[in-house]
Amino acid sequence: MQKKSRHHFGDAGRIAGHFRCTQQESTTEAKSYGGYETQVKWGEHLVTVGACGDCHTPKKMTPMGPADDSSLLLSGHPAQMPVPDVDRKMAESKGLAVTQTLTAWVGPWGVSYSANLTPDSTGIGMWSEEQFMVALRTGVAKGIKGNRLLLPPMPWNSFKNFSDDELKAIFSYLKSTKPVNNAVPQPLPPDLPPPASPVQ
Repeated sequence: MQKKSRHHFGDAGRIAGHFRCTQQESTTEAKSYGGYETQVKWGEHLVTVGACGDCHTPKKMTPMGPADDSSLLLSGHPAQMPVPDVDRKMAESKGLAVTQTLTAWVGPWGVSYSANLTPDSTGIGMWSEEQFMVALRTGVAKGIKGNRLLLPPMPWNSFKNFSDDELKAIFSYLKSTKPVNNAVPQPLPPDLPPPASPVQ
């Protein structure tokens, strides 16, 4: 009987050891995702605290003012929405950045529109992870060499400081969102001619 009892305690020890090992693996995995249980959850957190939706999610009017339209989450400037009705030349001449919707901005650079970040073909559906990282590291549109630079107010100069793992988490989350078919308009050049170069 004593031999059988020792065998029973041996099994219990192995079970306890396996439990501790599983706990350690789970903790290690959570640490690798910034304390979140999955890469997608970590990416969602980074997108939220990074305020990406402020410009990339269209707004709807509520009794408390404009609020994110969750049905169009991160889908960028609506294709059918016209250019902001502002005096572009005045804004450009005074160096102002003007917006009505937060998805379209008028400034000295012309008119810029927030991109569709959903995994639709009109968004980042065909992007690779490498493209995404190059775009945010170098400020080149779609992460393709030779493309135009990302325009204000996109703060890529700040976002380039994300770690590789953080950028991969953000990309993973964006790829998990609902695809929204929305072909964002191309940016418009300034109305005013560029300032003359100073005479040497």
